[in-house]
Amino acid sequence: MRDKGIRKLFAVLAGLAVIYFGTTGRSAEEGRGLTGGLVVLALLAALLVWHLTKPGGDAAN
Repeated sequence: MRDKGIRKLFAVLAGLAVIYFGTTGRSAEEGRGLTGGLVVLALLAALLVWHLTKPGGDAAN
């Protein structure tokens, strides 16, 4: 159960990091801010982290 909580935390942090760095860059100076594409990119980053931190498997053997 603890692994699932940590996976959620890392996934949320990855998504928030993408949104943060995407909105504090050049696009924020142009007044664009948060766009639909950036939200999709943040969701993809969160899903990638969720998948890559999946417990189990034969990696330890």
